[in-house]
Amino acid sequence: MSFSTLPLSEAQQKNLAELGFHTMTPIQSASLPAVLEGRDVLAQAKTGSGKTLAFGLGLLQRLNPTYFGCQALVLCPTRELAEQVAQEVRKLARALGNIKVLALYGGTALKPQAESLQHGAHIVVGTPGRVLDLVDRDVLRLSAVKVLVLDEADRMIDMGFYEDISAITQACPLKRQNLLFSATFPPAILKASEGFLMNPVHVRTDDKPDHPETDSWFVATEEADRFNTTAALLNAYRPVSTLAFCNTKAQCEALTDSLLERGIEARTLHGDMEQRDREDVLVDFIGQSCSVLVATDVAARGLDIATLDAVINVDMSPNAETHIHRVGRTGRVAGRGGLALTLCTPQEKFRAERIEQALGKPLAWLDMNTLKRGRGAFTPPMRTICIRGGKKDKLRPGDLLGALTKDLGLQASQVGKISLFDFVAFVAIERNIAQDTLQRLSQRPIKGRSFQMRFLS
Repeated sequence: MSFSTLPLSEAQQKNLAELGFHTMTPIQSASLPAVLEGRDVLAQAKTGSGKTLAFGLGLLQRLNPTYFGCQALVLCPTRELAEQVAQEVRKLARALGNIKVLALYGGTALKPQAESLQHGAHIVVGTPGRVLDLVDRDVLRLSAVKVLVLDEADRMIDMGFYEDISAITQACPLKRQNLLFSATFPPAILKASEGFLMNPVHVRTDDKPDHPETDSWFVATEEADRFNTTAALLNAYRPVSTLAFCNTKAQCEALTDSLLERGIEARTLHGDMEQRDREDVLVDFIGQSCSVLVATDVAARGLDIATLDAVINVDMSPNAETHIHRVGRTGRVAGRGGLALTLCTPQEKFRAERIEQALGKPLAWLDMNTLKRGRGAFTPPMRTICIRGGKKDKLRPGDLLGALTKDLGLQASQVGKISLFDFVAFVAIERNIAQDTLQRLSQRPIKGRSFQMRFLS
């Protein structure tokens, strides 16, 4: 579809043509009609799909150029994205004349940003931590916001910004347009969106190359070789995050010990664990600091793990429906195919036949002789740092991200999952720089205070 089909001003149509925009991308053609109508929109959009232009055109339609208060707020997970979005919106705003777009993010001095706000800004693009800090100081006022945009919402939730976002939405007027763009829709995103989206239009562009199907294979093995076969599959495929299912707690613990002996980072999750120990295991695994999480169906119930590369059924489930549910946990992220591997002994062939009947198609069997063993150590990409300070110490995810990027000079891409609890915080760091990061971070104050810290595992 051409942009000329949209109800945009002649000046904006001319501006789009000068910027080289003539035909809409799939996400733009699917979302812009609803966005321009003023509807709330929940859109699935990957990086590079043209989502910035989609919400940028929408929020510009709602502006009153003569009023120099914040009328549109865009929240982004990182300073790099905030600056990029601000630049794109400025280009689109040329059609309206004197529109001020201000980027607010941590890692830079707060005072100059506060002074810029005193002169007014129509549009604010920022990271949740810095935006909330300025709101709390009564420097940034959101009482006139007409449009709120959450860009890369899944990444912001993953970085621990949920509570900051919630506080920011409460500072905005109830009557406003909300636009949420996310590459994936894990349950945490859908649950979070329920609190502030009003009858949203759901937009999802399904391009087959971006949604590869899960590869599901059955592997013949012997009872005595289950653990050897599991390790061989892991070394061959080398998935970043694998959920391995066993039918009993004892089998889970035995498999975990076996994998650790082979140099594969594995952790066990079972129902008898204390809540704190369970949280530590999940933080380590979700932060990609642990390669394999070994669990029973009961222990894995309710887990929200969006980026799960593989599922291995070390023990076959006696129930075909449970097997299908296990396999369905992988391959949920757009652009990434899933892998499901099921070990089957001669004694379990009848279970495989039940699954085949339930699926209504023949099972695919993998020949282990065709696999090539991976070279080098099979290690997770991240390590998780545990900091003895949390919400009760007034720490925010933005404080940790700022300390790592501004003070230590890390790139935002080198920082992974940030998890914040009442008295402890966790942050995943790229493994090759984790040791140096821990040493330097422990020697610097965070928010004016020193905290004890160590590696989680």
